Amino acid sequence: MNAFSHKSIKLNLYGLLLALFVFSTNFTNAQDGEKLFKSYCVSCHYAGENVLVGPGLKGVTEKYEMSWILEWVKNSQALVKAGDAQAIAVYEKYNKVIMPNQPVNDDEIKAIFAYVDDYNANAAVAAPSASSSDAVVATSDSAVEDDNTTYYVFFGAILVLLIVISVLRKVNYSLNSVIKNGEIEDEKGMWSALVHWGASNRKFVVLFVLGIIVLFAKAGWDTALNVGVYTGYEPEQPIKFSHQVHAGANKIDCNYCHSGARNSKSAGIPSANLCMNCHTYINEGQQYGKEEIAKIYKALDFDPVTKTYGDNTTPIKWVKVHNLPDHVYFNHSQHVTVGQIDCAKCHGPVEEYTVGKQFAPLTMGWCIDCHRETKVQTEGNGYYDEIHKRLPEDLKAKYLENGVINVDELGGIECAKCHY
Repeated sequence: MNAFSHKSIKLNLYGLLLALFVFSTNFTNAQDGEKLFKSYCVSCHYAGENVLVGPGLKGVTEKYEMSWILEWVKNSQALVKAGDAQAIAVYEKYNKVIMPNQPVNDDEIKAIFAYVDDYNANAAVAAPSASSSDAVVATSDSAVEDDNTTYYVFFGAILVLLIVISVLRKVNYSLNSVIKNGEIEDEKGMWSALVHWGASNRKFVVLFVLGIIVLFAKAGWDTALNVGVYTGYEPEQPIKFSHQVHAGANKIDCNYCHSGARNSKSAGIPSANLCMNCHTYINEGQQYGKEEIAKIYKALDFDPVTKTYGDNTTPIKWVKVHNLPDHVYFNHSQHVTVGQIDCAKCHGPVEEYTVGKQFAPLTMGWCIDCHRETKVQTEGNGYYDEIHKRLPEDLKAKYLENGVINVDELGGIECAKCHY
């Protein structure tokens, strides 16, 4: 009976450990799909059905074969040039905007679309009548799931495992006592029983300890990678300014307020005087009524009745959202004017924000990935005219005519380009 009980306990424990490993692996893969979607897809695609820059990804796996999706994501233009009918149809439908080649493998692409399918399935269950609410996952108002949930589940399962060990140990001890002596003797304490069991099952204990060490090492690594990363940072501002109303409902171009983005290193914070181009006469907002606009009037010492300014002006202490380290160089005009990069690539769907927030992680790896996948916009770009004149004919044929040159090939990943 004793040998049988010990064998049963070991089989149960190994089974629980295997189930826990499979569960945590599947859970991590699901989270990996979400992370990959946020890293590579969210600047151009909704997880739902609405169109951003490219089409919404809802139902893509039902409409196209996965083998075709894999080829399209990794090199869309190769399919177009090869005359693939589906690729040409998608390319022309969305204004011939070139989808950059994505640095992901087949398993990562499958994980992305598995996440998209799960996202839409969950959205349909939660709100079956709200099929159009396709807010970008990274910028939705719902709380973002904690990336450490897997660890919490794992440690919870460990606690359950210890309880199971204790219960099985007690049952085994009681049965043995009944068989040997006809009565139940005083059993050992739980910890003594665990020590005794561990001494008898050293291989299992070693594997368990190694698993804990690996788990803590990964948790520490993930924590270190996120030091100084403030994705989703959304500080409260002295005046509640709704990008959703201005850039979304009223279609005001980003560069109207942030005019420096086209011509200088900094995009700039618009002055209160710029606000008065409209709010001299518009004194009540769609979301906040008169309260927030009144704060602009107070800062400028403006009387909305007489339309006159006083001398007691006070600065508006806006809170900066995007902060790069002092040793990092970034030039807005280089990206907006020369690179012709859309604002949403870095700032996300601002037209949906009520309060401004940090959309992208702004890490070095994120920037490098963008430089590796972004095609240089050479056609009709006066910035490159002189370079084209001096470029040898063989290089013109290789790069300009084929249109395959990316930012990294022009020194976009050289350290000195971004670091002083």
